[in-house]
Amino acid sequence: MRTRIKICGITRREDAQAAVAAGADAIGLVFYPPSPRAVSAETAAVLVQHLPPFVTVVGLFVNADQHEIERVLDTTRVDLLQFHGDESPTACGLYHKPYIKAIRMRADTDIHLERDRYRDAAALLLDTYRPGVPGGTGAQFDWALIPRDIAGDIVLAGGLDPDNVTAAISSVRPYAVDVSGGVERGKGIKDAAKIRAFIRGVERGDDQPE
Repeated sequence: MRTRIKICGITRREDAQAAVAAGADAIGLVFYPPSPRAVSAETAAVLVQHLPPFVTVVGLFVNADQHEIERVLDTTRVDLLQFHGDESPTACGLYHKPYIKAIRMRADTDIHLERDRYRDAAALLLDTYRPGVPGGTGAQFDWALIPRDIAGDIVLAGGLDPDNVTAAISSVRPYAVDVSGGVERGKGIKDAAKIRAFIRGVERGDDQPE
């Protein structure tokens, strides 16, 4: 099965268009003000205005207030929610939208337990743990921590780029991959050539035998 691709941290309309043109399945919009890739709901509405209907718009939140999330949903198109903080399963399920829950990977992380806890999630997204940083670290975690029996259901993130994504897919065989900094030329500024190279890397990984 083809590995799905999300390009996250989109801040410019031309970057969204470049991601779609290269073959991305989803784009991610960050609604977390401390992030250098954060966008407002109003900016997001402009970014997604002319996206094709089969490209998923993912809205990323970190311990956001319920009213803040509802305001974003009232202002712009968001197809899928992504929670990167300490949100409970109940909090994640308040919005009548499918969601994915980010889990920051440590050596003692019990993914089976997290999957059972967030059983209503569309998927778990596995990212790199760094104290005090909810995501976007640009660092890779040990893929051997991912149990083989659930690898095909997860979204793999954490330090992916055009140079390592083929190996990531060959090693993990995830459902999808998520990249942000690995396809940038500056914080929040995507590089169209890197996006194309990343997607070619995904395709090479898909083509390698298991």
